[in-house]
Amino acid sequence: MPTTLLAADDLALLARGEHPRPWQHLGAQLLPGQGVRFAVWAPAARRVSVVGDFNGWDGRRHPLQRQGASGAAGAEFWAALVPDARPGQFYKYELEGPDGRLLPLKADPYARAAQLRPDSASIVPGPLPARQDLAPARRAADRRDAPIAIYEVHPASWRRPDGRFPSWDELAEQLPAYAADLGFTHIELLPITEYPFDGSWGYQTLGLYAPSARFGPPEGLARFVAACHARGLGLLLDWVPAHFPVDAHGLAQFDGTPLYEYADPREGFHRDWNTLIPDFGKPGVRQFLAGSALYWAECWGVDGLRVDAVASMLYRDYSRPAGEWLPNVQGGRENLEAISLLQRINRSLGAEAPGAITLAEESSSFPGVSAPVHAGGLGFHYKWNMGWMNDTLAYLREDPIHRRWHHDKLTFGLVYAFNENFVLPLSHDEVVHGKGSLLGKMPGDAWQQFATLRAYYGFMWGHPGKKLLFMGQEFAQPSEWNFETELPWALLQQPRHAGMQRLVRDLNQLYRREPALHRLDCEAAGFAWLQADDREHSVLAWARFDGEGGVVLVVSNFTPVPRHDYRLPVPAGFAAWRELLNTDAEIYGGSQVGNLGASLPTRADGSIALSLPPLATLFLKPD
Repeated sequence: MPTTLLAADDLALLARGEHPRPWQHLGAQLLPGQGVRFAVWAPAARRVSVVGDFNGWDGRRHPLQRQGASGAAGAEFWAALVPDARPGQFYKYELEGPDGRLLPLKADPYARAAQLRPDSASIVPGPLPARQDLAPARRAADRRDAPIAIYEVHPASWRRPDGRFPSWDELAEQLPAYAADLGFTHIELLPITEYPFDGSWGYQTLGLYAPSARFGPPEGLARFVAACHARGLGLLLDWVPAHFPVDAHGLAQFDGTPLYEYADPREGFHRDWNTLIPDFGKPGVRQFLAGSALYWAECWGVDGLRVDAVASMLYRDYSRPAGEWLPNVQGGRENLEAISLLQRINRSLGAEAPGAITLAEESSSFPGVSAPVHAGGLGFHYKWNMGWMNDTLAYLREDPIHRRWHHDKLTFGLVYAFNENFVLPLSHDEVVHGKGSLLGKMPGDAWQQFATLRAYYGFMWGHPGKKLLFMGQEFAQPSEWNFETELPWALLQQPRHAGMQRLVRDLNQLYRREPALHRLDCEAAGFAWLQADDREHSVLAWARFDGEGGVVLVVSNFTPVPRHDYRLPVPAGFAAWRELLNTDAEIYGGSQVGNLGASLPTRADGSIALSLPPLATLFLKPD
């Protein structure tokens, strides 16, 4: 057997950690007419064998050969050609550590398919998927001047036919049609990269190149992506490079040493999640992570990646007390290696997968998250606005009579609203771990809870920033999300829940139809306060502009008191205004207080006289 099964040029790039597509060379590669080539990175191992269905799981049958001369670049990789291996067979790696100890059998880090938990073998895949470039229409739909309204979905619990996991084809038949009917522009899936523990919802992944077996064979994912695009929807995947679980078959101590993780627990162990932190400075780890990001965009044609837990990557002292973290080489708290890796990932996607976007779940005030790399930023296209979410939900938890004292929680977000390209997230994180549902956070009786949530959705859809809503909240699920059961779809038989769903549909349609509500989402020129200081009545109002003469007004009343003849100053140059949407309308379950479609003339003093419904948001446009 030859000692060099990897081409010299590729081996040199792999050894430097600079190969843009390591998945094409590492892992199990089907070579037509020859068998399957297995290749793995394990520099400290004394011996590596591949074991599986093709050799009776006998480590003596197919030892791997070091690639390159001993001590030379590339010698840290091992490879073997197995003529009898074929797609669909199970396999793992048997490694002997540097101390001669036989390690637990390891799954393939570059596996493109894996067994369903609790089993953990990798699966020999078929041919690599062909490159999938985004169509021009999809690229345009992901831009910052486009309407972006994201429906966040945990695919294992959106529907549970007969109590089991849905297949990709079942999801493809139902989910894109549902999201498109509600007017969403994108679906975002919680992590689908293979993970061992259901209760992690995919956020403790061990298979960064393998679609989870929970939903059937990987090729089903391609049909799901196509179904989304056929409905005019973009598909975003949650992607987790920040940490990985300690399961023995995974990346931990992969070759008998801390290969993928930092060696020092002050750098390499997540206290919050009992997980390990990748060594973001090690070339082979950087290549593994950057390659995974490009793989999902290029081989599966997804529109982009929402990168989880970015704040935990950026700071070495994240969730660590003094004395239990190590500073960087400059003595600071920033993780310089992680910062440069995120920049590399975003540069690579920009160059190799045109149109694909990245979104950062980043909860700190780190500057330039969505600024280009060439301008010193991290290079993300969008950042989740966690501050907006926390402030507004804290405000709404207050009894209406007390909201006057917390008015700034609704206005403060506009102080920094255009520092980044923001997404306003009402995500799964807000409806788990005892936090209840969005509806359950609203005070008062049932009528007030529903009315307040409707008003909040109107406030959100009228506010600068792209939108994200977690599944079930579109029809006001009253209970906390349970990942083990499907959504309570029977609630849609009840008028208030059906009315909430109709409101979300109408808000999405309005957001998409009116350029003023989306074109300058990320530009200060697209926003102006009309009423920011009426804390006594808990009323806020602003204008949204499209930069081409179009304007929409948004007015929110966060008390249960209707206010008639409310005088609101309006932009000059328009003789009259009419109501586009009222969250208190009867069709949404409201009390039908408002302006009832009447034309509202602009008065001599530059104001209009409004009827403000209780706990409601209005949208108006020049008549």
